[in-house]
Amino acid sequence: MHFPGPWLLLKGLLLSILVASPSDAIDLDISDEQSIKDAASTTAYAMMTYYHGNETGHIPGSFPSKWWEGSALFLALLQYWHFTGDTTYNDELRVGLEWQSGDDGDYMPANYSSYLGNDDQMFWGLAAMTAAELQFADADHGFSWLSLAQGVFNTQIKRWDTTSCDGGMRWQIWPYQSGYTMKNSIANGGLFQLSARLARYTGSDTYSKWANKIWDWSLSSPLLNNSTWNVADSTNCENDCSTQGNAQWSYNYGTYMMGAAYMYDYTGSSEWLDAVNGLLNKTIEEFFPASNGGIFEEVTCEPAEVCNNNEVLFKGLVSSWLSFTAILVPSTFDIILPKLQTSAKAAALSCTGHNNNTCGVRWYQSQYDGWIGMEEEISATNIFVANMINFVSPAPVTSTTGGNSTSNPTAGENDTSSHLEGSAITTGDKAGAGILTVVFVAGWVGLMSWTILGG
Repeated sequence: MHFPGPWLLLKGLLLSILVASPSDAIDLDISDEQSIKDAASTTAYAMMTYYHGNETGHIPGSFPSKWWEGSALFLALLQYWHFTGDTTYNDELRVGLEWQSGDDGDYMPANYSSYLGNDDQMFWGLAAMTAAELQFADADHGFSWLSLAQGVFNTQIKRWDTTSCDGGMRWQIWPYQSGYTMKNSIANGGLFQLSARLARYTGSDTYSKWANKIWDWSLSSPLLNNSTWNVADSTNCENDCSTQGNAQWSYNYGTYMMGAAYMYDYTGSSEWLDAVNGLLNKTIEEFFPASNGGIFEEVTCEPAEVCNNNEVLFKGLVSSWLSFTAILVPSTFDIILPKLQTSAKAAALSCTGHNNNTCGVRWYQSQYDGWIGMEEEISATNIFVANMINFVSPAPVTSTTGGNSTSNPTAGENDTSSHLEGSAITTGDKAGAGILTVVFVAGWVGLMSWTILGG
């Protein structure tokens, strides 16, 4: 009989100890402002251990195999700084947001533009918009945050596609991408949200007209139903958008709700208040199930434990959007806050992994579930920070209420590389992307091995 060597026995012992003896959960008193700040500080530090853009030989803001996730990280950092006052990560945040802006100031950087989706670019635009609204000072050199959001808007509306379905944004930009034949809620709802926020910030009819246009098209498509308030994930250009992919994802609901909240604050129209209430009630019904104690759950993937990294981020994004909705639409505050509080308490109890407060995915279990990654830490940070609205809830500023980010309504107009008639991807592009992915995965495996075994 073959017996394992001493190193394998030691490794097995260490792993069994880590699983059997988790650290204490994050000590969160949801009624105490400093306790929430401390919890957010713990998870913000954890998520930043995955970021290497501030190290020699690495690119600021870059995650080679998942570029859009840099925007999710920076969105969390912006809100963490804004609500807690902790400036620890502001330098990395400012440099990374600027570095990935691309030559034309529209978040189409040359290294990634050949395989981006409209939703990828859109999320970076939302990060820049958030920086402008939260009065995060513009970088000394480069593009202003507002102009970057405008650059994303200007390049995206040129891709509004009337060749099928009478309009709408395709999921992905290039015909060689597998998602090019789909129009989905996150691409359309995301541009709707960005347009609404630009309208409110600048007061320009250009943006409000586009927000209304995207909303109306979404209602005419299978994506959005304003009777049931169902938000479908996608529809297919190849059958002229006659069918829907009705997978339920929280961020699809959240992005339309957030845009409607901004339009309500901007216009005061009861139409937008009805939209906010309809989407909010459906979001709570679908993703805060009573059977789990009203704790936020990504219902399509969490029960089967099949969430990918993108999907792990959705709850964090929506937690943030819920907090801003509560601020912009005060009648929703007393509905939203208890849901954020219940979920934050459960999330804190999930942060007991690996003797370093590693957070899990399934918050409703109120214990660590074995998952580990930057995405888990981002979502935990977001749910903690979202609860700060109970103590400090300044509305996002506009150009007339304290916003001072420089406007450039023609930003991104010189970018001709991101239109549908652009050049096809090359073999070199594919090879380069493959090499980057291999390098990333190898590094990730090494990091996880070091983390589990204590270095």
